Amino acid sequence: MNRNIWPCSIVRRLTLGFSLFAAALSISPGAVSASSEVNVTDGAAVHGYDVVAYFTEGRPVEGDAALGAQHEGVTYHFASAANRDAFRTDPTRYVPQYGGYCAFGTAMGRKFDGDPNAWSIVDGKLYLNLNAKVQARWKENIPGFIRGADNNWPIIRGIEDAVLEKSPPSGLTAGAQ
Repeated sequence: MNRNIWPCSIVRRLTLGFSLFAAALSISPGAVSASSEVNVTDGAAVHGYDVVAYFTEGRPVEGDAALGAQHEGVTYHFASAANRDAFRTDPTRYVPQYGGYCAFGTAMGRKFDGDPNAWSIVDGKLYLNLNAKVQARWKENIPGFIRGADNNWPIIRGIEDAVLEKSPPSGLTAGAQ
């Protein structure tokens, strides 16, 4: 006679407990990969565009993979050695806000791609948007959307967007503040 010494309710509780623990590990800051904190496409941040050029040339410029530099485990490409060296000297001055994800999306509690051609510099910081249409909406209230995104980013930064879509964490704002 094969008797199960674990009542079904205990097995279900343990299974649920392990599932919840595994889910918590997958979104906890300690288990976060750089790819969920920084928008990386084809191995580089900002789709391989030179983040320093936004400040020095006032326009998006494609970077060269041969002129790459690492910052916090993420590769950035540059159009010139001078731009790469400027970045290495002060990377936080140049990296886009919210990991290069769409700033408007971040204000909404989501992580959408940032288009290197839909950009703005506000108070010395680089912001990207999903596309020109979203950027037009962003420009209607940039300070309010920055406040909303600033509130949301610490909450969502280590969470994949698919998780945010299905189960948004508490404390998020919904747009401009």
